[in-house]
Amino acid sequence: MKESVTHELDRTDLRILRLLQADGRMGNAEIAKRVNTSTATCHRRIQRLLAEGYVSGVRALVAPGRVERGTLVFVGVVLDRSTPESFAAFEEAVRAMPVVLDCHVVAGDFDYFLKIRVRDMVDFNRLHGEKLIALPGVRQTRTFFVLKEVVDNAPLAF
Repeated sequence: MKESVTHELDRTDLRILRLLQADGRMGNAEIAKRVNTSTATCHRRIQRLLAEGYVSGVRALVAPGRVERGTLVFVGVVLDRSTPESFAAFEEAVRAMPVVLDCHVVAGDFDYFLKIRVRDMVDFNRLHGEKLIALPGVRQTRTFFVLKEVVDNAPLAF
């Protein structure tokens, strides 16, 4: 088994990460030009950043409204028991739901917060009645419909 080595990030690495975060389709030659390195050096750096887990993936950001998923909903979930088994069962079930974009364990009044995109309120009402309240261990949900998206999927600041 190969041991993973993590290198200290320098200014060039950080600039590469910022460029990739701004435009994941930017080519190696363009990135190399912008960070003032050779294409070979830039390629090696990008491969190292990928291998060391600084970049977890590259994908397109699809416009939700264009694919009939324009309604953004956050759902706070409270489980009936706070045991490792109940958390594991809930998490396994949520991972199997493609409609759930994000699922986070949180502190406070809820156990989880889910980020979900649906067509409209009718679509969410169906999802809630058929799937969400039937998830393992769910005692209570509270729904928050987003009225306006001010910042969504912003790049990390570093």
